[in-house]
Amino acid sequence: MTDQTISSTVNPSAATIRDYFELMKPRIMMLVVFTAAAGLVAAPVDLHPITAFTALLSVALGSGAAGAVNMWFDADIDAVMTRTSTRPLPSGRVQPSDALALGIFMSILSVTLMTLATNWQAGALLAFSIFFYAVIYTMWLKRTTPQNIVIGGAAGAFPPVIGWAAATGTMPLEAWALFALTFVWTPPHFWALSLVANKDYAKAGVPMMPVVHGARNTRIQIFAYTQLMLVVSALPTLFGTGGLIYTLSALIGGVVFLGLAARVMMSRAGDADMEPSDRKAALSLFAFSIFYLALLFGAIILEHVTGLHDQLPRFALLAGL
Repeated sequence: MTDQTISSTVNPSAATIRDYFELMKPRIMMLVVFTAAAGLVAAPVDLHPITAFTALLSVALGSGAAGAVNMWFDADIDAVMTRTSTRPLPSGRVQPSDALALGIFMSILSVTLMTLATNWQAGALLAFSIFFYAVIYTMWLKRTTPQNIVIGGAAGAFPPVIGWAAATGTMPLEAWALFALTFVWTPPHFWALSLVANKDYAKAGVPMMPVVHGARNTRIQIFAYTQLMLVVSALPTLFGTGGLIYTLSALIGGVVFLGLAARVMMSRAGDADMEPSDRKAALSLFAFSIFYLALLFGAIILEHVTGLHDQLPRFALLAGL
């Protein structure tokens, strides 16, 4: 669908603040800000509350900017897919040019605000993360390769590193361990949903993993990535970023995650003869994956904000290290 086609169906007076807010993908924005907050509080520097708030606001604006550009570019395929057909652009409530302008304006605002409030390193990484999601993932990877989610997952994994950089001006291994956790979490999280929406993606011509390599292969890869994620989830403990609460959350949550992934692998989720129970298995994994990531990063935030991280025994000596 071209901009002209969408524009011809738009009733500008029908657009509301809520429509423009929806362009910014608020659910993703909340998770992005949450993971950025974990990196910010885990860094060994106490920021002034106003500076910390400004840094997180910048991350929120940057996430919203990337979401708006994504919505602008993907308006044609969003109109084809049932799951996304009611979004502001394909439904005709917002002009494509307005969505693009919003994305560009918020990109400049967020990066400028972050740089002025904290440091150029955090501003530069925020700018790169916006570019990565809006251009590398949305405009290139999403429509060309079934590895779009794997590689594109980096865009959503940058926030904890941005938060750490905002606090210290550095990006140490501890911050990149949080990046790695989010990065390997993304494939099982998103592929669980794609098993349910695979017909939509096929209709829109988007080469998601179930469309290109089949549902069975996707289910196996979900289980494999889940195992890798459990290994990576130990890194914050080993680096000392996470304490007892984080470690227990990662262990217990990881066992549940692995069990749900195993159930999906043994199901027929994504197959043509998929039963309601198979669909439920995939959606249960998708829903729990969001809770799991929030649980782990929430544990890090809780430990560092309350000081429990320094008082409870570290688990960096697990396995004799």
